[in-house]
Amino acid sequence: MKVQQIYTGCLAEAAYYIESKGEAVIIDPLRETKPYLEMAEKDGATIKYVLETHFHADFVSGHLDLARQTGAQIVYGPSAVPNFEAYIAKDMEVLKVGDVTIQVLHTPGHTMESSTFLLRDENGKDYAIFTGDTLFLGDVGRPDLAIKQGEITEEDLAGFLFDSLRNKIMPLADDVIVYPGHGAGSACGKKMSNATEGTLGEQKLSNYALRPNMSREEFIKEVLTGLVAPPQYFPKNAMMNKMGYESFDKVRKQGTQALSVRAFKAAWAEEEALVIDARKKEDFAKGFIPGSIFIGLDGTFAPWVGLLVPDLQQSILFIANPGDEEEVVTRLARVGYDNAIGYLEGGFEAWEQAGEDVDNIQQISAVKFADMATDTLDVIDVRKASEYAAEHLVLAKNFPLDTINQTMSELNPAQQYYLHCAGGYRSLITASILRARGFRNLVNVQGGFDALKETALERTEYVEQTTEL
Repeated sequence: MKVQQIYTGCLAEAAYYIESKGEAVIIDPLRETKPYLEMAEKDGATIKYVLETHFHADFVSGHLDLARQTGAQIVYGPSAVPNFEAYIAKDMEVLKVGDVTIQVLHTPGHTMESSTFLLRDENGKDYAIFTGDTLFLGDVGRPDLAIKQGEITEEDLAGFLFDSLRNKIMPLADDVIVYPGHGAGSACGKKMSNATEGTLGEQKLSNYALRPNMSREEFIKEVLTGLVAPPQYFPKNAMMNKMGYESFDKVRKQGTQALSVRAFKAAWAEEEALVIDARKKEDFAKGFIPGSIFIGLDGTFAPWVGLLVPDLQQSILFIANPGDEEEVVTRLARVGYDNAIGYLEGGFEAWEQAGEDVDNIQQISAVKFADMATDTLDVIDVRKASEYAAEHLVLAKNFPLDTINQTMSELNPAQQYYLHCAGGYRSLITASILRARGFRNLVNVQGGFDALKETALERTEYVEQTTEL
């Protein structure tokens, strides 16, 4: 038996590959199927099942393409109603894969169809659980994503989650390995561990949601505390996973078209496209195409696109470092943005060499900023409200990047603003958005709050975060 976790840091998402005696299973695959096909080919295995723990909201799964390419059967747990051919397993049903078995445990709570897959080894011993978004390390899945007005509330889902954990998961042995669907950084939970695997015994001791003496009412209250509105793309991705989507190969082919400067400008105008600059933040600040938005590939690129771009059908053009073009299209497709229509051939340098207008963002070091900072400066902290509440500069106001499209009307385009986040990535995204909206007097503080903490600038007293949303 082979079990392999395929972890994708940009999405804080884990897919899984299980193989036994020439048969393989993929659990919660990402959009691009090539890595899974290569694993199976290397082992001389046939992919028998594609197991989906639920209809994912934070990414578009690769179940449809993978099933088409391999003939594997897509499997969901009870109550799932997909708009395509799939096997809906019964609660406690057992699937055989080579010499091992996988039992489907219906564990509603995060969503109603959420299921956990219990892997038993060749000797029939419980080996691991693949929990999807039911149980994370240090946390549980948020129960506010699948509410239905007038039918089911977040309190209802939290109650179902309490029952699922107590009746299906906690009775399992302490040495059972927990393989969750996400790790720290995912918006599917409040405060997950940085670890991506552990044992159930460890979780029983450390996970607040698994306290043995916890009442149902206490659980519901604690699991709902600290939740904020989910990212706008979540319900849209969930619908794509349920209803179907375009083949990734077609999306990739369309998005990786190289466009000359002239063709790039023409497509920008004709398609009313959004132009994303995916280069490193240092390169963007030095020079960029006026009107383009920075979302660097070396950060959490896909989730920020999902948070900031409301229309999944938006035509997207992009600038990337040479060799990164396919990666940009892949990450866009992972969160449902299938309408990338090409990239600037030759990158930003080609734009410069063509004599086109360029722009830049003024930057200042944390040390220099501290030397000249006074109470009269307008300092904008673009970190999440939870980060700001934990600790911030006394002179800073909070305008989270998450909601900047809604709150920028409260800012004055003629005013000078000093922007910072935690490390400099999010503040530069914010600066690029404001710049595109006519704000000219923006200064990005390099190194962000991490660097500012090393100066003598006054900060509020630190309070531990109860949520990272």
